[in-house]
Amino acid sequence: MTSPPTAPASIPPPAPGERLPDRIRHFFRDLGPGIVTGAADDDPSGISTYSVTGAAYGLSMLWTVLLTFPLMAAVQLMCARLALVRGEGLAGVIRRRYPRGVLWGACALLVTANVVNIGADLAGMAESLEMVTGIHHDVWLPLVAGAIIAALIWWSYHRLARVFKWLTLVLIAYVLTALLTHPDVGDVLRATFVPHIEWTPAFLATLLGILGTTITPYMFFWQAAQEVEEERALGRVTLASRRGATDAELAIARTDVLTGMGWAGAAMYFIILTAATTLHTAGLTDIQTAKQAAEALRPLAGDAAYLLFTLGIVGTGMLGVPVLAGSAAYAISEAMHWRGSLNDRPRVGAKFYGVIVAAVLLGLALDYVGISAVRALFYSAVLNGLLAPPLVVLITLLSGDRSVMGDRVSGRWVRGLGWATAAVMGAAGVGMVVTWLGQ
Repeated sequence: MTSPPTAPASIPPPAPGERLPDRIRHFFRDLGPGIVTGAADDDPSGISTYSVTGAAYGLSMLWTVLLTFPLMAAVQLMCARLALVRGEGLAGVIRRRYPRGVLWGACALLVTANVVNIGADLAGMAESLEMVTGIHHDVWLPLVAGAIIAALIWWSYHRLARVFKWLTLVLIAYVLTALLTHPDVGDVLRATFVPHIEWTPAFLATLLGILGTTITPYMFFWQAAQEVEEERALGRVTLASRRGATDAELAIARTDVLTGMGWAGAAMYFIILTAATTLHTAGLTDIQTAKQAAEALRPLAGDAAYLLFTLGIVGTGMLGVPVLAGSAAYAISEAMHWRGSLNDRPRVGAKFYGVIVAAVLLGLALDYVGISAVRALFYSAVLNGLLAPPLVVLITLLSGDRSVMGDRVSGRWVRGLGWATAAVMGAAGVGMVVTWLGQ
């Protein structure tokens, strides 16, 4: 694979004398794939995982936010850099560099986990709408799924990106909810900075579930695919025209990714905090779903907290399900070398949109055939935690490979964190298996 050329500058750096209001405006203007990916990480399934964690273990797992932030930020930075330098998505880069077995193994993991997550997210959204409106969730399920499919097929990427960016604001609901519970600041700070670990299968499975929920394959594929979409929006419609990246483009991507992962970590932190200071304190430690968490929250924290928590589930689902379905479509299309873009008309991108429709409908089917989406979700999070490390290894190797990246290889610190991510997730998986066998 030849070294990629350097792309012509298209995004100028901020002027030295630029006023603060202009800098702030440019900062928010440049947010895109990173902020959307980060917010989508806190979808209804993620909210369920974090609610279960806070209810079961109280404040004691708040420190995991500080653990996961640098790890997921490093992996997402490498994915963004790969896409910007190579001009194609993650599956495309893997297809050109590794055997097809490696490519299809990664795609199989992604699609399986995504379909299960879509089912869990649709169920969480429908149940939340039922709580607010009184209309049975079986009515809401096809309506929500249909609305998401229609938006993905008929809206342009530019319009979707704008809507997605606004939807990231729904995560403010969880910050406000946590503040309404009046936590003890001293206890919160202690749990944040002093790690607590229990050498038990349940605790290690929960830790692995957190890692598998926050550092998950669909984020890798979506981040890279959306960087390519942003390039197409600039008029770079051919692969050759997208090859290479300027310093300014890489700097903007870095700010975008760090902001997005920070926003995701903040939401995770406040969801765990809310569940810990209400549910765990009240002895409600066996919460299985975000719906149960919202219902239990009402008598403990009041109607305002309940409504914020519930509506946040719906908003994050409207962001999360399209990302899950879209990342599957991008991966399969790149693997099969199909044309695929959210900017394509349905007739042109029929196969791409076919994957989106199939992923959403399969997820919807899980909710109707009696399979417990929550139980499947937990196991998929643990499965992600077990199987994501090999994919992280691939990304780290690609990001440091000069035959792929030329002189734009990722820095040592970022690649070091990539290796640390694979090691931490692998160790958590081994620890869970060892303690389970030792029972």
